[in-house]
Amino acid sequence: MIGDDTHVRNNRTRWNEISDDYQRFNAPQIRGQAFTGDITWGVWGIPESRLNVLGHVVGLDVLEMGCGGSQWSTALARRGAHPVGLDLSERQLHHSRRLQRETGLEFPLVQASAEEVPFAAGSFDIVFADHGAFSFADPYRAIPEAARILRPGGLLAFGHVSPIYEISIPDGAEAAGDRLVGDYFGLRLISDTDGLVSANLPYGAWIRLFRESGFVVEDLVEPRPETGADATHRDNAEEAWARRWPSECIWKVRRV
Repeated sequence: MIGDDTHVRNNRTRWNEISDDYQRFNAPQIRGQAFTGDITWGVWGIPESRLNVLGHVVGLDVLEMGCGGSQWSTALARRGAHPVGLDLSERQLHHSRRLQRETGLEFPLVQASAEEVPFAAGSFDIVFADHGAFSFADPYRAIPEAARILRPGGLLAFGHVSPIYEISIPDGAEAAGDRLVGDYFGLRLISDTDGLVSANLPYGAWIRLFRESGFVVEDLVEPRPETGADATHRDNAEEAWARRWPSECIWKVRRV
């Protein structure tokens, strides 16, 4: 486990290094939604219209934690939301600004860590991420921050790698196998093979953290690839794995 703020500095450096490749490789899956508003969740691209995680967004103040190139925030702007994009990486925000020039849709972009966000308490109706900041920030810092900046009744929703998938990745591998090989109860900050530090918790620890931060859990969605799924850089073996076991989670919790 990595402690203090080393993981924050490390992840900022790595995302600045890999941002261009990430945006290029994932463009076929994530870029289109910025122009159509038809948003999808996770690596398997399950439509929001089917999952209804965010629901009605017209007129709502929405913060995307770990916005990357702001494809999601741009799509939500098309749907009538008032988005703000936050990211740790200045290079990722460079791609956000470029997308704003292309679409003509402008909204605030802020460089900051999800563990210490520069907003007043009660600033937003929705805080969300799709494999964004909550996949890399220390949950014990990021979740209380999300609670602080949400208004009463506000929604926190984020997708990330399933804890089961996390503990099924053999050392040095980039994909899960069919055996549990990791320490489930030791999950928190994990050094990945690509140099990033990812974050996860056991299911029970997530639920306790939500409750301690003032949330009630409304749903835990575990998306499965649909027939004919065309996820970027996912092969048939990974699709078959995700049909048997949860590869992703989407938490939907509400501030009380």
